[in-house]
Amino acid sequence: MYINLTLQQIHHMQLTEVTGDAHIKRFHRLPFDIYKDDKNWIPHIQQDIEKIFNTETNKLFKEGGKAIRWILSNNGKDIGRVAAFINPRVLNTTDQPTGGMGFFECINNQEAADIIFNACRDWLQQNGAEAMDGSVNFGERNEYWGLQIDNFDEPPVYPMNYNLPYYQQLFENYGFLIYFEQYMFWRSLSVPAQPIFYRKFNQIKADTRFSIENINGKSIKQVAADFHAVYNGAWSGHEHFRPMSLETATKLFKAMKPVIDPDIIIFVFFEGKPVSFFISLPEVNQVFKYVKGNMNWLGKLKFLWHNKVHRPNRMVGTIFGVVSEWQGKGLEAGMIVFGDQTIIPKGTYKDCVLTWIGDFNPRMLKVAVNLGATKWRTFYTYRYLFDRNKEFKRCPEVSS
Repeated sequence: MYINLTLQQIHHMQLTEVTGDAHIKRFHRLPFDIYKDDKNWIPHIQQDIEKIFNTETNKLFKEGGKAIRWILSNNGKDIGRVAAFINPRVLNTTDQPTGGMGFFECINNQEAADIIFNACRDWLQQNGAEAMDGSVNFGERNEYWGLQIDNFDEPPVYPMNYNLPYYQQLFENYGFLIYFEQYMFWRSLSVPAQPIFYRKFNQIKADTRFSIENINGKSIKQVAADFHAVYNGAWSGHEHFRPMSLETATKLFKAMKPVIDPDIIIFVFFEGKPVSFFISLPEVNQVFKYVKGNMNWLGKLKFLWHNKVHRPNRMVGTIFGVVSEWQGKGLEAGMIVFGDQTIIPKGTYKDCVLTWIGDFNPRMLKVAVNLGATKWRTFYTYRYLFDRNKEFKRCPEVSS
């Protein structure tokens, strides 16, 4: 199933920097060879990936970020790829200046993988890093973050990473160690929420100062404003947090508009002010699998057609937030029960997958378990220290 090379076949490996359209085409073509026998693999949308490496669309470049990509070939055949990047928001904010590497693909050959990892290490070190995390994204953590470790029997969830099982050994044989573990959770919508959730929901409903609503009938502008208020109120105390601008929130929801289902985006309001949200989206990879990774004009037509014919029956909880002073008040229970009462009867969705939660966040892990969700998929975010004698420290827990 996996491509292997013998020692006699690896004497002509060459690393090429991605610098033009022909290289970009090869960068996106390579995974089709790696995963040609994997029925569950769904390619990333190449236009989404190119936005990450576009200096005009990724604001990290304007803040001083840098990125580079390579393709590894052997005797003229592409056998690996990778990107390395400096995120200025995290490089010098801790006692461990750290860069990132991601979008890694490679045949099942340790020497080939080591050439790729060494290129990332050397470039990052030249740009001020003392360690590298992988496989991560040059952007937000909710996309393309972590190396998949288990549950290879189901397709990936958009926009999460997916990889072959042997990738774990390529990373660990090189010397990467687990910086933190990421867990995705699954919940069947055929199983009602626990009774305690209904008690909390009834308490909220009995207080006329509260209201729980989906976004049916609301404009994108209003939804973005409500999201903006809760987002900044929920994460303002977290490390590396930067407040989101209303403009950014509006752009985010405009970009999501083609796939938004108003029934599955839920807010809680107190005296008319938003205090909590649970943003879910249809699992669009159930449609993207027909697009084959390219949302050009033909891909868009395929998406529109298959979105009608093969409408997603899984929803993905992408982000959950409660304004800090309202945390621990049972608002998440209220939103879950509201969803059970308004979403399940329509029969559109059979289950829900929750976006990943890190092992550094025990409070949110407990929330997921309390929701009746079960652990569904595990990812590792690895870290590699350039000074091999330096003490390795795992990601510290988030203080509640």
